[in-house]
Amino acid sequence: MAGWKLAYHANCWGALGGNAEGVTSITQLSYRTFGAMDRAFADIAAAGYQGVELFDGNLLDASAAEMRQSLADNGLTLVAAYAGGNFIFDDILPDELARVTRAADRAAELDAPHLVVGGGAKRFDGVRETDYHKLGGALDRVKAIADARGLRAHYHPHLSTIVEGPSEVAKIFDLTAIDFCPDTAHLAAAGGDPAQLIRDHAARISYIHLKGFQKDPFAFTPLDRGDVPTGPILEAIRDVGFAGWICTELDSWDDPAAGARISMEYLNRAMAD
Repeated sequence: MAGWKLAYHANCWGALGGNAEGVTSITQLSYRTFGAMDRAFADIAAAGYQGVELFDGNLLDASAAEMRQSLADNGLTLVAAYAGGNFIFDDILPDELARVTRAADRAAELDAPHLVVGGGAKRFDGVRETDYHKLGGALDRVKAIADARGLRAHYHPHLSTIVEGPSEVAKIFDLTAIDFCPDTAHLAAAGGDPAQLIRDHAARISYIHLKGFQKDPFAFTPLDRGDVPTGPILEAIRDVGFAGWICTELDSWDDPAAGARISMEYLNRAMAD
């Protein structure tokens, strides 16, 4: 555990969404949190985290100089940029990759080590087997974009995409060379055992998203609340010899600063033990 560095995602300091322009112009669509990132940075630093992950939309809202200053003012490292796309439609893939490239350029400019993408669209009439091959090919292109900029690229399986549960995770990582960013709550919500998936895919994991999950009513929670114990997950991370950044997050929480503190307090206790 001595080699772990702790970051927090700034995604719950406001409502989650995307750019409205993306409805008619794919190249303009990005993830974003509709909230103040300077407030998020201050709260994250006050809770004791060393780094922060940002959605691509928030990362690009400010100039590189402004973002660098804001990070420095709070003693934070930009750990990762998060972007995404459908990644299965040939006609729009170049526009989606142009978005990813913009995020990767800014992340590299700010010396972030990681680029994370989610996606893999579910079609209105169901999933086609060829969609996995299209997604795998697109993820290899994302990896090439990241490699060219000195970033490590990761795919983040996510609810509502074609990669949710364990069998789909295994399938996609047979079709791409990109790294695996496990999100412990999303994997659990899709019926997976996050600790076992970390053990099974340890060689592909160099960055982790960590959060809690409650089944009923459905909700993401601070660490070790809800229905998925965090202890076995941390044990798996330790046992596979992971060293690097672990990013805790909450997709939404009424008091985001309190959520960050609750998870850090749990991590401090767990790592002390």
